[in-house]
Amino acid sequence: MQAVTAIKSFVFEHASVLSSVVTITVGFYGLKKWMAGPACRSKVRLNGKTVLITGANTGIGKETAVDMASRGARVILACRDMDRANQAAEEVRKRSGNGNVIVKQLDLASLQSVRQLANDVIATEERLDVLINNAGVMSCPQWKTTDGFEMQFGVNHLSHFLLTNCLLDLLKKSAPSRIVIVSSLAHEKGKIHFDDINLEQSYTPWISYRQSKLANVLFSRELAKRLQGTGVTTYSLHPGVIWTELGRHFVLQIPLWKRILYRPFMYLIKSPKDGAQTTIYCAVEESLKDQSGLYYSDCAPKTPAPQAEDDEAAKKLWDLSASMVGLA
Repeated sequence: MQAVTAIKSFVFEHASVLSSVVTITVGFYGLKKWMAGPACRSKVRLNGKTVLITGANTGIGKETAVDMASRGARVILACRDMDRANQAAEEVRKRSGNGNVIVKQLDLASLQSVRQLANDVIATEERLDVLINNAGVMSCPQWKTTDGFEMQFGVNHLSHFLLTNCLLDLLKKSAPSRIVIVSSLAHEKGKIHFDDINLEQSYTPWISYRQSKLANVLFSRELAKRLQGTGVTTYSLHPGVIWTELGRHFVLQIPLWKRILYRPFMYLIKSPKDGAQTTIYCAVEESLKDQSGLYYSDCAPKTPAPQAEDDEAAKKLWDLSASMVGLA
């Protein structure tokens, strides 16, 4: 009885504090759910279909792979680090219950590697129903690709541009098929520096990243025009603010005291599974089968920045990209 009395006394004396704690906890949970965004509700099956995902050994790429495999697809993880890719493939198989998950090597910092992967896929795969250009780098130092391109533009845009073009015949053969390009909200402040595309005169990590993400949206827009009537549709998207390995270079640029201060807010941003939902939506949602070239966020169409709707810039970027990767 004394214990019960003591508990009642404690609750009575600290009722306001306990109420505040409950309110904060409920509010925090509600905010986290809101930040997570909507989930893809499509139940469509992908039995007999093949999906290729770049950078699928971690983050939203791996979560997308799990979802595609769970729907019955044959899933190809195209990754640079084969050890990590094989570990990820085993995890995808276990979580999805689908053993038809394979790994192929792809180093997006090398056009030769891109061509080798494309040739391998063409030689070994009878079909390709969904190509998901997911891999990328963000806010890295002023690095160069093997071919001498600025790293973020080269990896995020040029290599995916080349890979997509190399696989177009297989995608057309497999139609209706889809090309999904993971961009970012960062495109809204982006600009294509046509006179200094490698940013040799004015490099900063964020200017570079924004340019590459704008290039993703413009690429999808121009590609959709060129694929009209083929049964191949394209989609670009913003996955949301997500805590993944993609931000490792960005984090190092933040002072330590700010990292400590911001840490509680890290629990509010999207998980990789939440962040993969719009990619999954664009890959499978039945209502999108006749749409192409649009931009999406939180599993819904969204109007991109005005510079991402510039058809003249999109064509100019296409021509420049084709020349840079040797397709012109």
